[in-house]
Amino acid sequence: MTVPTIAVIGAGAWGTALACAQAQAGANVILWMRNPVPPDVRRLPRLPDVELPGNITVTGDLPTNADLTLIAVPLQTLRSVATCLSGTSPLVVCCKGVETGTGDLPLDILTEILPDRPRGVFSGPNFAIEVARGLPAAATIAAETLDAAQQYASLLSTPTLRLYASDDPLGVQIAGAAKNVIAIGAGIAIGAGLGENARAALITRAIVEIGRLSAAMGGRAATISGLSGLGDLILTCTGRGSRNYSLGLALGEGERLEDILSHRSTVAEGVATAPALLALARRYGVTMPIVETVTALLAGRFDPSTARNLLLDRPPATE
Repeated sequence: MTVPTIAVIGAGAWGTALACAQAQAGANVILWMRNPVPPDVRRLPRLPDVELPGNITVTGDLPTNADLTLIAVPLQTLRSVATCLSGTSPLVVCCKGVETGTGDLPLDILTEILPDRPRGVFSGPNFAIEVARGLPAAATIAAETLDAAQQYASLLSTPTLRLYASDDPLGVQIAGAAKNVIAIGAGIAIGAGLGENARAALITRAIVEIGRLSAAMGGRAATISGLSGLGDLILTCTGRGSRNYSLGLALGEGERLEDILSHRSTVAEGVATAPALLALARRYGVTMPIVETVTALLAGRFDPSTARNLLLDRPPATE
């Protein structure tokens, strides 16, 4: 049996974790790092407690020959990285969000820049450190056709990483973008002492909001109740390993956004995604009060107490 070669673009925590998972399953892995470390270094800054398997090659040269390429750079840098990619391998994007300024989703960007490359999206409830350590996990891989998604899922599945195929890449991307924004809101609720009831209500109503936007754009409701929707939302809104949730906690406890960001080396995608997602919702005529409230909080237009009152004072609705 031929050993596959998997390229991973981006050596942050998630890219490093994906590289480790594929290497542990026996693939040859090429891990692109913008500022590569010496070849003999087997631990990387974003996951310093994880030793890289020997079949991972860390390089500063963008790989051109692979059976499949995973792109795990922050969404807001995806466009600049994609313009530098060459080769013919299918591309599976592993970042989440809405591009500031354009309102583009990850696959929109790849379609524009690399229209001839087969492409898909990887999303689910996964903390990088657990995937890197080989703990059980599951996720969704979506592409325009189910056959393509199944091919990607078959190639990337490992004994501890179970992948489900989907032909609803739009729904998967909307869910992945929105969950980071909602996670900030969930963190604010807990940090401000609003309680577990408030967080549970926020998560549940957020599913409704996300579903409305996905449906308006042509996605499927069932996707939002799956791994890339509800699964990812629950993990990101409850786990302290979530960068977006922990940022929300700090905001709820009274810290200033500028101060929080100045002390972080990792990216909380929800900060940039919130206003872009809200603009996208307005473009499609979809009401997303939780996303709107989180966006206003991040912009400093009011505090958590005011946000709570605005959400609770909305007119009664049906469910």
